[in-house]
Amino acid sequence: MKDDLPDAAQRVAAAADELGLAITVMLMPDSTRTAEEAAAACGCSVGQIVKSLVFTGAQSGREVLLLVSGDNRVDEAGVAAHLGEGLERPRGAHVRKVTGFAIGGIPPFGHAARLATYIDQDLLAHDVVWAAAGTPNAVFSVDPKALQAATGAQVISVTG
Repeated sequence: MKDDLPDAAQRVAAAADELGLAITVMLMPDSTRTAEEAAAACGCSVGQIVKSLVFTGAQSGREVLLLVSGDNRVDEAGVAAHLGEGLERPRGAHVRKVTGFAIGGIPPFGHAARLATYIDQDLLAHDVVWAAAGTPNAVFSVDPKALQAATGAQVISVTG
């Protein structure tokens, strides 16, 4: 683990090690907060960016993590039908509480609380995807199938 990484990025690197994922966290000179910014910084397509989006079940109150291709918008009604309950978008402070990370830097794993995780089937079409590593300018690349296996994410369609 690199001592020159911010604490949040070091936590992501440590969580990856625990999951058996070999990643290298990189600090980018420019923001990677949005999918478009991340794609430009990483030199990849927007579809190769993993957006880690937290929702709350409308009835159960349980948090759900959707790992979504940067190209896609979540069809909340379609995902809700799959999950069996409506989805609500929690406030940023709640997202930080359950993940331990601020919006714009949320990684796909290593959260403060265990989250039910679902991965967009479109991410699996790529050989490599890029995800946030705890801060708005820290990223890592990974094989999406390895990411899915390590996180135990259920593969779903998020677009309908």
